[in-house]
Amino acid sequence: MSTDTTPELSSLNELMFRPRQRRELVQGVSWLGELEDEELEPLLEDTGIRTLKTREWLFRQDAPAKWLYIVVSGTVRLVRSAGDGRLATIRCVERGGTLGELSMVSSAGVYLYSAEALRPTQVLTIPAARCRDILDRQPACRAEFMSRLALELTERLEDLALLTQADAMSRLISYILHQLPPDRSGEPRVVRLTFPKRWLAAQLAVTPETLSRLLGKLRDSGVISIDRQRLVVLDEQKLRDLMVVEN
Repeated sequence: MSTDTTPELSSLNELMFRPRQRRELVQGVSWLGELEDEELEPLLEDTGIRTLKTREWLFRQDAPAKWLYIVVSGTVRLVRSAGDGRLATIRCVERGGTLGELSMVSSAGVYLYSAEALRPTQVLTIPAARCRDILDRQPACRAEFMSRLALELTERLEDLALLTQADAMSRLISYILHQLPPDRSGEPRVVRLTFPKRWLAAQLAVTPETLSRLLGKLRDSGVISIDRQRLVVLDEQKLRDLMVVEN
């Protein structure tokens, strides 16, 4: 079982994972993207690579939050333990997604959820203390971080409302709408289903069979089409209308 220890670096990964790629990943984090070179370069030097096996825990809920992570490859499931010991899936995170950001504002300095690799996964590791120092000294980074945090909390509150007040179809439609890329005229609105449906089913609190049935219903209604890992939204307004009807 993995705990939050110092990252184990592979010399092979270090050769393959070039500085340019690290820079792109770090700059893809909204609140780190505008750092000047004199701040960015030392931060990049502090980063490392950690490799996880399938079903290996990256960190556990309530463990000391020593690291911030960016997913390089693979898929990580975020889960939170309820009072009765059950694990609730929050969401799945793939390339470019961050892990452990909420701990940055935790007075206890601990992770507020657990993170488990669902397939072979690599993450970029950044010392949390280094990130907190940047937030303390960079007002622009701090403002963007708080903006991102507010959005994250709003989405989680919406998820909670859907789980407790809405039916399974509404939860699925909400997920699809949140995954849609920015609207560009003339381009298809595509959601890529890059991880197995059973993981999405867990996130939506339904069985895989129910998820398949709901997707089939949307397809038969003419609002989506599905081609392997591509879910294409054919009629976004009708999709939104269906969510209202289901509620």
